[in-house]
Amino acid sequence: MPEFLSASDPQTVSDDSQNPSQSAIPVVVANVKQPPPESRESIRVRQLVIFSFWAIAVFLGLPIWYCTTSVYRAQLPLQEMEDWAGGKACRPTFPLQIVVEGPSLHENDVLRIVRATQHALDDQNDFSLHHLRLRLESDFAATNASQQHGRLEPSGQNKQLYEDTIQATERALTAHSALLCILYPSGLVAPASSTSFPLATFLAAQLQNLFAEEQAIIANALTASSSSPGTHQPTANGGQSVSTSTTSAVSSKDHRPGHARALSPELAARLAGRATRALKYAPTYHITISLFSPNAWPSSWDIESAIAEYLTPLLDSASIISNFTIDTQTQLYASFSSSVQDPQYDDSRGVWTLRGQDLSGFINAAEWPLSPSIGVGPTLNFIIYVPDSSTTPLVIKESQATSWLIPQWGGVMILNPSASVRSNEAPASSLSKEDIQPALLVFSHQLLSFLGAPQSPRSIPLQLQTLTRIRAASLFQSASSTMGSLARLTVALPSIAIPKTVSTAVEITLDHLGKTCNALKDGRFDTALKNAKTAEMAAERGFFEKSMVGQVYFPDEHKVAVYLPLLGPVGVPLIMSALKELKRIWMTRQAGNLASG
Repeated sequence: MPEFLSASDPQTVSDDSQNPSQSAIPVVVANVKQPPPESRESIRVRQLVIFSFWAIAVFLGLPIWYCTTSVYRAQLPLQEMEDWAGGKACRPTFPLQIVVEGPSLHENDVLRIVRATQHALDDQNDFSLHHLRLRLESDFAATNASQQHGRLEPSGQNKQLYEDTIQATERALTAHSALLCILYPSGLVAPASSTSFPLATFLAAQLQNLFAEEQAIIANALTASSSSPGTHQPTANGGQSVSTSTTSAVSSKDHRPGHARALSPELAARLAGRATRALKYAPTYHITISLFSPNAWPSSWDIESAIAEYLTPLLDSASIISNFTIDTQTQLYASFSSSVQDPQYDDSRGVWTLRGQDLSGFINAAEWPLSPSIGVGPTLNFIIYVPDSSTTPLVIKESQATSWLIPQWGGVMILNPSASVRSNEAPASSLSKEDIQPALLVFSHQLLSFLGAPQSPRSIPLQLQTLTRIRAASLFQSASSTMGSLARLTVALPSIAIPKTVSTAVEITLDHLGKTCNALKDGRFDTALKNAKTAEMAAERGFFEKSMVGQVYFPDEHKVAVYLPLLGPVGVPLIMSALKELKRIWMTRQAGNLASG
């Protein structure tokens, strides 16, 4: 409050005495009271309060925040993962052991033929990772004795040489064996001094053509993932696209301009067709066999016996590649789709025909109970359609065939009743397993196509062995590529969580990749496939870990939006109080310096 000073104050009196001529006038002076100086004790208390808040925030709040919000990142062998993805850790090779037997030839002649043929094979081979190795039957038998001890699992194909008096060299490869018989004139065997002769060149060309498609598929499988190192490709389909690049893991011989460009048009068409037909690899496939008929017959079918006799042996042989489950169903009064034109009778052939352009709409999806997701894996639908007796025999107009394949979905077989059945006014009420046999044999070949088996060779045992090597190569490359993608993801996102399960999956993958590569080099392709499947499953499990994938889609902007409303009301008072106290200390020191100066 302002205070009033009277005339009797010393200052007022002194002023009046100096001017006696003026009357005494009271003077009012405003004087603002300053706060009393703070004691050292109050300053110390205030500083302790500020320090206590900061100490709690720094030494208690920050550790709690760090412990509750930090993500666990397990240590991963990033360099080793990149080496596997780049093909630097191991080069898979595919040595095919081919056993040569010449029962009517002298052993020295067979040995000369084997050596000359092997030399010709080495000259013709453009892909060093896949090579054919000829062995005498006697050597194979000696090595085969040690197979029980697990030293070697030859995936061999027998080639017998029979001496004959025919005038031309012929070859015969049956559909149900792995035996290639070569019949040749005896004069084709060159003298002992010769190191190269037409028979050896012919044998090398035949063997090279026999496995040319397998070689191209494996080469493509090993280059498919490495062609785009920045992208993860979790699907392993045995190289389902025709590639013209070469892998960095192969030798300089494999980098010759275009191993893929050297493919013949026929072989390139086969690879393109395989890419269209084959399903993505899965550990388990579900097969649904359906019987549809537009009338009331057949009321029953002996499908269980037919499957056991005609389909189960193939599924058992292919069990090393994938597992299979089967179910069957029947629907009567099931007509094909209304978009399909009615069958037309061909007088010249005496058959009823369906137009080829109507095959794509043959399946009546609105009325036929065909579920695409039955079972634990992809579903293959195989349909047996028994036409009405008034429109039999029913064939496809352009090809006169009775079956066709729908890529990556299934197959259809028109099962025309036999002539004896068609002649009866009352058709048989059931289908025997002999009646179903043609359909199941067709479905067996279609199943191999869906699995990715090559069209050549025609031998089913050889196709299954080839499919084993193809799947081993594709799964090996897929798992290696996944390891590289996971390593790059770990480096690119330092805030992502890496749980212990991921590091365990990586250890399993790397271990089985090594086992796969060693088994491939030793020719133990069944063992290689088992390890490759384990490596692929572990790699996919680690890459798609739920807790890790969720962190990928949590940007920093979300963190700011969460923390700002919480830390703002707490942080502003702490910062302002600390700044004021620091300013007071600085001003006090400045005043002290002026006073001392």
